[in-house]
Amino acid sequence: MITQRSIDDLTFRINGACIEVHKIIGPGLLESVYHKCLEEELKLREISFKSQLKIPVTYKSKELFCDFFCDFLIEDCIVVELKAVSEINDIHRAQILNYINLMKKPKGILINFNVKNLMHQGQETFVNDYYRMLL
Repeated sequence: MITQRSIDDLTFRINGACIEVHKIIGPGLLESVYHKCLEEELKLREISFKSQLKIPVTYKSKELFCDFFCDFLIEDCIVVELKAVSEINDIHRAQILNYINLMKKPKGILINFNVKNLMHQGQETFVNDYYRMLL
């Protein structure tokens, strides 16, 4: 059962994995490099995940087949989207919000590895308001 406490604990573990990747390889690389490194770190920490998960898109009650993928779905409840950009902007925030809404997941984490300090500059969390009421 998903509880607020389990989501908070998992968020802490995900952030720890991201910090470890950033500490070891630093900023300035391509997003694909961080993606592969985070896959390895999540495996080492025994955190279950799906990578490059196809996101279902429904329009007027019809499922559409789009090439629309999120970077990670962690333990079937937290969506993680990676970036390696000079700064996070509103389109990135809209992207993660759309992902958590379309996938009906309670939380999303947006990680930008192209920063000096990951936790102070490179991480934002988003909550699906619908699920906030259920927890």
